[in-house]
Amino acid sequence: MDTALTLRVACEEGKCLENDQISSLLSQSALVRKLTTDFVDHPLFAVFRIMGLSEIPYMERLPYTQKMVDYINRNIATAQGFSCLGGMEEIVPCYNAMLLEAYCRLGLADSKEAQAALSWIEQYQLFERNQTTSWPHKGVCKHGGCLGKTPCYIGISKTVRALTTYSEFVKHENWNVEKLLVQGTGYMLRHKMFQRLSDGKPISAHITDIMFPQSYALSLTDLTYIVGKRQLMTSEDSSELLHLLQEKQIAENQWKIDYLYSYKGYVGFESKRKASEWVSALFPIWLSKS
Repeated sequence: MDTALTLRVACEEGKCLENDQISSLLSQSALVRKLTTDFVDHPLFAVFRIMGLSEIPYMERLPYTQKMVDYINRNIATAQGFSCLGGMEEIVPCYNAMLLEAYCRLGLADSKEAQAALSWIEQYQLFERNQTTSWPHKGVCKHGGCLGKTPCYIGISKTVRALTTYSEFVKHENWNVEKLLVQGTGYMLRHKMFQRLSDGKPISAHITDIMFPQSYALSLTDLTYIVGKRQLMTSEDSSELLHLLQEKQIAENQWKIDYLYSYKGYVGFESKRKASEWVSALFPIWLSKS
Protein backbone atom coordinates (compact mmCIF):
# COMPACT_ATOMS: atom_id res chain seq x y z
CA MET A 1 0.00 0.00 0.00
CA ASP A 2 1.36 3.40 -0.96
CA THR A 3 1.92 5.53 2.12
CA ALA A 4 -0.38 8.23 0.67
CA LEU A 5 -3.23 5.76 1.01
CA THR A 6 -2.13 5.00 4.58
CA LEU A 7 -2.61 8.71 5.29
CA ARG A 8 -6.00 8.82 3.59
CA VAL A 9 -7.36 5.79 5.44
CA ALA A 10 -6.16 7.18 8.76
CA CYS A 11 -7.95 10.46 8.09
CA GLU A 12 -11.13 8.75 6.91
CA GLU A 13 -11.14 6.78 10.16
CA GLY A 14 -10.61 9.92 12.24
CA LYS A 15 -7.16 8.96 13.51
CA CYS A 16 -4.74 11.65 14.67
CA LEU A 17 -1.17 11.41 13.42
CA GLU A 18 1.94 13.16 14.69
CA ASN A 19 3.64 15.67 12.42
CA ASP A 20 6.69 13.44 12.07
CA GLN A 21 4.49 10.55 10.96
CA ILE A 22 2.76 12.73 8.38
CA SER A 23 6.03 14.04 6.97
CA SER A 24 7.46 10.55 6.80
CA LEU A 25 4.45 9.08 5.01
CA LEU A 26 4.37 11.93 2.48
CA SER A 27 8.09 11.64 1.77
CA GLN A 28 7.92 7.86 1.28
CA SER A 29 5.02 7.96 -1.17
CA ALA A 30 5.78 7.12 -4.80
CA LEU A 31 2.40 8.60 -5.73
CA VAL A 32 3.25 11.93 -4.09
CA ARG A 33 6.49 12.04 -6.08
CA LYS A 34 4.59 11.30 -9.29
CA LEU A 35 2.08 14.07 -8.63
CA THR A 36 4.72 16.70 -7.84
CA THR A 37 7.31 16.24 -10.59
CA ASP A 38 5.90 18.19 -13.55
CA PHE A 39 4.05 21.40 -14.23
CA VAL A 40 2.31 22.78 -17.32
CA ASP A 41 1.17 26.39 -17.50
CA HIS A 42 -2.43 25.62 -18.42
CA PRO A 43 -5.64 26.06 -16.39
CA LEU A 44 -6.94 22.53 -16.99
CA PHE A 45 -3.58 21.03 -15.99
CA ALA A 46 -3.93 22.87 -12.69
CA VAL A 47 -7.53 21.73 -12.20
CA PHE A 48 -6.86 18.06 -12.71
CA ARG A 49 -3.58 18.06 -10.82
CA ILE A 50 -5.08 19.79 -7.78
CA MET A 51 -7.86 17.18 -7.81
CA GLY A 52 -5.27 14.44 -7.44
CA LEU A 53 -3.19 16.31 -4.87
CA SER A 54 -6.22 17.05 -2.71
CA GLU A 55 -7.15 13.37 -2.39
CA ILE A 56 -4.06 12.91 -0.21
CA PRO A 57 -4.28 14.45 3.27
CA TYR A 58 -1.77 17.10 4.30
CA MET A 59 -0.59 17.76 0.75
CA GLU A 60 -1.11 21.48 1.42
CA ARG A 61 2.17 21.35 3.36
CA LEU A 62 4.20 20.72 0.22
CA PRO A 63 5.67 23.62 -1.80
CA TYR A 64 4.41 22.08 -5.05
CA THR A 65 0.82 22.14 -3.81
CA GLN A 66 1.22 25.70 -2.58
CA LYS A 67 2.51 26.65 -6.03
CA MET A 68 -0.51 25.02 -7.65
CA VAL A 69 -2.94 26.82 -5.34
CA ASP A 70 -1.21 30.12 -6.09
CA TYR A 71 -1.52 29.44 -9.83
CA ILE A 72 -5.25 28.72 -9.47
CA ASN A 73 -5.79 31.82 -7.35
CA ARG A 74 -4.13 33.96 -10.01
CA ASN A 75 -5.47 32.31 -13.16
CA ILE A 76 -8.71 30.47 -12.38
CA ALA A 77 -10.33 31.98 -9.29
CA THR A 78 -12.63 34.96 -9.87
CA ALA A 79 -14.71 37.14 -7.58
CA GLN A 80 -17.73 34.95 -8.46
CA GLY A 81 -16.21 31.46 -8.42
CA PHE A 82 -13.72 29.23 -10.24
CA SER A 83 -13.50 29.43 -14.02
CA CYS A 84 -10.90 27.51 -16.02
CA LEU A 85 -12.54 28.10 -19.40
CA GLY A 86 -12.03 31.83 -19.87
CA GLY A 87 -12.92 34.28 -17.11
CA MET A 88 -15.92 34.86 -14.88
CA GLU A 89 -18.37 34.66 -17.80
CA GLU A 90 -17.35 31.04 -18.37
CA ILE A 91 -17.99 29.67 -14.88
CA VAL A 92 -19.67 26.26 -15.14
CA PRO A 93 -21.02 24.13 -12.28
CA CYS A 94 -18.79 21.06 -12.56
CA TYR A 95 -15.38 22.78 -12.52
CA ASN A 96 -16.47 25.31 -9.90
CA ALA A 97 -17.62 22.44 -7.67
CA MET A 98 -14.55 20.26 -8.20
CA LEU A 99 -12.22 23.10 -7.26
CA LEU A 100 -14.34 23.98 -4.23
CA GLU A 101 -13.98 20.39 -3.05
CA ALA A 102 -10.23 20.39 -3.64
CA TYR A 103 -9.84 23.61 -1.64
CA CYS A 104 -11.85 22.11 1.22
CA ARG A 105 -9.58 19.07 1.32
CA LEU A 106 -6.52 21.32 1.33
CA GLY A 107 -7.76 23.26 4.36
CA LEU A 108 -8.90 26.25 2.31
CA ALA A 109 -12.67 26.05 2.77
CA ASP A 110 -12.75 29.50 4.37
CA SER A 111 -10.53 31.16 1.77
CA LYS A 112 -12.11 33.93 -0.29
CA GLU A 113 -11.71 31.78 -3.41
CA ALA A 114 -13.60 28.82 -1.95
CA GLN A 115 -16.24 31.06 -0.40
CA ALA A 116 -16.83 32.72 -3.78
CA ALA A 117 -17.35 29.27 -5.33
CA LEU A 118 -19.77 28.33 -2.54
CA SER A 119 -21.65 31.60 -2.95
CA TRP A 120 -22.03 30.94 -6.68
CA ILE A 121 -23.60 27.56 -5.91
CA GLU A 122 -25.92 29.03 -3.30
CA GLN A 123 -27.11 31.78 -5.63
CA TYR A 124 -27.15 30.20 -9.08
CA GLN A 125 -26.96 26.39 -9.13
CA LEU A 126 -30.19 24.59 -10.05
CA PHE A 127 -31.20 21.29 -8.45
CA GLU A 128 -34.49 20.77 -10.24
CA ARG A 129 -35.98 20.84 -13.73
CA ASN A 130 -37.93 23.72 -15.24
CA GLN A 131 -36.31 26.36 -13.10
CA THR A 132 -34.42 29.47 -14.14
CA THR A 133 -31.07 30.66 -12.85
CA SER A 134 -30.37 34.35 -12.34
CA TRP A 135 -26.75 33.92 -13.46
CA PRO A 136 -26.49 36.40 -16.36
CA HIS A 137 -23.60 34.97 -18.36
CA LYS A 138 -23.86 32.52 -21.25
CA GLY A 139 -21.10 30.05 -20.40
CA VAL A 140 -23.67 27.87 -18.65
CA CYS A 141 -25.59 27.64 -21.94
CA LYS A 142 -22.66 25.91 -23.63
CA HIS A 143 -21.25 22.45 -23.00
CA GLY A 144 -24.62 20.74 -23.32
CA GLY A 145 -26.58 23.31 -21.32
CA CYS A 146 -25.36 23.34 -17.72
CA LEU A 147 -28.36 25.22 -16.33
CA GLY A 148 -31.07 24.72 -18.92
CA LYS A 149 -34.62 23.46 -18.37
CA THR A 150 -33.05 20.11 -17.55
CA PRO A 151 -29.86 21.05 -15.65
CA CYS A 152 -26.76 18.99 -16.36
CA TYR A 153 -26.75 15.91 -14.14
CA ILE A 154 -22.95 15.95 -13.98
CA GLY A 155 -23.04 19.52 -12.67
CA ILE A 156 -25.64 18.68 -10.05
CA SER A 157 -23.78 15.58 -8.89
CA LYS A 158 -20.37 17.22 -8.76
CA THR A 159 -21.93 20.06 -6.77
CA VAL A 160 -23.56 17.62 -4.34
CA ARG A 161 -20.23 15.87 -3.93
CA ALA A 162 -18.44 19.19 -3.29
CA LEU A 163 -21.03 20.34 -0.76
CA THR A 164 -20.82 16.96 0.96
CA THR A 165 -17.09 17.46 1.36
CA TYR A 166 -17.54 21.06 2.45
CA SER A 167 -19.99 20.04 5.18
CA GLU A 168 -17.52 17.41 6.42
CA PHE A 169 -14.45 19.62 6.47
CA VAL A 170 -15.75 22.91 7.90
CA LYS A 171 -15.93 23.22 11.65
CA HIS A 172 -19.37 24.78 11.78
CA GLU A 173 -22.79 23.81 10.44
CA ASN A 174 -24.14 25.64 7.42
CA TRP A 175 -27.90 25.15 7.21
CA ASN A 176 -28.09 26.62 3.73
CA VAL A 177 -25.58 24.05 2.48
CA GLU A 178 -27.57 21.29 4.18
CA LYS A 179 -30.75 22.52 2.48
CA LEU A 180 -29.03 22.38 -0.92
CA LEU A 181 -27.71 18.90 -0.17
CA VAL A 182 -31.21 17.67 0.61
CA GLN A 183 -32.46 19.16 -2.67
CA GLY A 184 -29.56 17.76 -4.66
CA THR A 185 -29.62 14.26 -3.23
CA GLY A 186 -33.40 14.17 -3.62
CA TYR A 187 -33.01 14.90 -7.33
CA MET A 188 -30.33 12.24 -7.66
CA LEU A 189 -32.34 9.63 -5.79
CA ARG A 190 -35.26 10.15 -8.15
CA HIS A 191 -32.82 9.08 -10.85
CA LYS A 192 -31.80 6.02 -8.80
CA MET A 193 -28.47 7.90 -8.66
CA PHE A 194 -27.42 7.02 -12.22
CA GLN A 195 -30.46 6.32 -14.43
CA ARG A 196 -32.42 8.40 -16.92
CA LEU A 197 -36.03 8.95 -15.91
CA SER A 198 -37.22 8.16 -19.43
CA ASP A 199 -35.76 4.69 -19.96
CA GLY A 200 -33.64 3.74 -16.93
CA LYS A 201 -30.41 3.74 -18.92
CA PRO A 202 -27.19 5.26 -17.54
CA ILE A 203 -27.30 9.05 -17.73
CA SER A 204 -23.76 9.66 -18.96
CA ALA A 205 -20.89 7.77 -20.53
CA HIS A 206 -18.85 6.77 -17.46
CA ILE A 207 -21.41 7.04 -14.69
CA THR A 208 -21.23 3.28 -14.01
CA ASP A 209 -17.43 3.15 -14.20
CA ILE A 210 -15.04 3.16 -11.24
CA MET A 211 -12.20 5.67 -11.43
CA PHE A 212 -9.85 7.38 -9.01
CA PRO A 213 -9.29 10.25 -8.50
CA GLN A 214 -12.31 12.09 -9.82
CA SER A 215 -12.26 14.02 -13.08
CA TYR A 216 -14.71 15.93 -15.26
CA ALA A 217 -16.50 12.63 -15.92
CA LEU A 218 -19.13 11.62 -13.38
CA SER A 219 -18.36 8.13 -12.12
CA LEU A 220 -19.59 5.36 -9.89
CA THR A 221 -16.89 6.45 -7.45
CA ASP A 222 -18.52 9.88 -7.12
CA LEU A 223 -21.94 8.34 -6.56
CA THR A 224 -20.65 5.85 -3.99
CA TYR A 225 -18.99 8.72 -2.12
CA ILE A 226 -22.27 10.64 -2.02
CA VAL A 227 -24.42 7.65 -1.03
CA GLY A 228 -22.02 6.71 1.77
CA LYS A 229 -21.19 10.14 3.15
CA ARG A 230 -24.82 11.31 3.00
CA GLN A 231 -26.03 8.06 4.59
CA LEU A 232 -28.35 7.15 1.72
CA MET A 233 -27.78 3.39 1.72
CA THR A 234 -31.09 2.61 3.37
CA SER A 235 -33.03 4.49 0.70
CA GLU A 236 -34.82 2.22 -1.73
CA ASP A 237 -33.66 4.54 -4.49
CA SER A 238 -30.04 3.63 -3.75
CA SER A 239 -30.63 -0.11 -4.11
CA GLU A 240 -29.76 -0.36 -7.81
CA LEU A 241 -26.51 1.50 -7.26
CA LEU A 242 -25.59 -0.84 -4.40
CA HIS A 243 -26.49 -3.82 -6.57
CA LEU A 244 -24.20 -2.49 -9.29
CA LEU A 245 -21.38 -2.14 -6.77
CA GLN A 246 -21.92 -5.71 -5.66
CA GLU A 247 -21.84 -6.94 -9.26
CA LYS A 248 -18.56 -5.13 -9.87
CA GLN A 249 -16.77 -6.77 -6.95
CA ILE A 250 -13.98 -9.09 -8.05
CA ALA A 251 -13.72 -10.44 -4.48
CA GLU A 252 -15.13 -9.45 -1.11
CA ASN A 253 -14.73 -5.66 -0.86
CA GLN A 254 -12.40 -5.62 -3.86
CA TRP A 255 -12.96 -3.51 -6.98
CA LYS A 256 -10.93 -2.67 -10.07
CA ILE A 257 -10.56 0.64 -11.87
CA ASP A 258 -12.81 0.61 -14.97
CA TYR A 259 -11.85 3.87 -16.60
CA LEU A 260 -8.63 5.86 -16.88
CA TYR A 261 -9.34 9.48 -17.70
CA SER A 262 -6.76 11.10 -19.94
CA TYR A 263 -5.95 14.80 -19.97
CA LYS A 264 -2.97 16.99 -19.15
CA GLY A 265 -2.52 17.20 -15.40
CA TYR A 266 -4.66 14.18 -14.57
CA VAL A 267 -2.84 11.29 -12.90
CA GLY A 268 -4.72 8.06 -12.33
CA PHE A 269 -3.66 6.59 -9.02
CA GLU A 270 -3.68 2.99 -10.29
CA SER A 271 -3.98 0.88 -13.42
CA LYS A 272 -6.86 -1.39 -14.43
CA ARG A 273 -4.78 -4.56 -14.19
CA LYS A 274 -5.60 -5.61 -10.64
CA ALA A 275 -7.78 -4.71 -7.68
CA SER A 276 -7.57 -1.04 -6.76
CA GLU A 277 -6.09 -0.54 -3.31
CA TRP A 278 -7.56 2.97 -3.10
CA VAL A 279 -11.11 2.11 -4.08
CA SER A 280 -11.11 -1.17 -2.18
CA ALA A 281 -10.01 0.63 0.98
CA LEU A 282 -12.29 3.66 0.65
CA PHE A 283 -15.58 2.22 -0.58
CA PRO A 284 -16.20 0.13 2.58
CA ILE A 285 -15.28 3.10 4.79
CA TRP A 286 -17.64 5.43 2.93
CA LEU A 287 -20.48 2.94 2.89
CA SER A 288 -20.06 2.16 6.59
CA LYS A 289 -21.17 5.74 7.32
CA SER A 290 -24.77 4.84 6.49
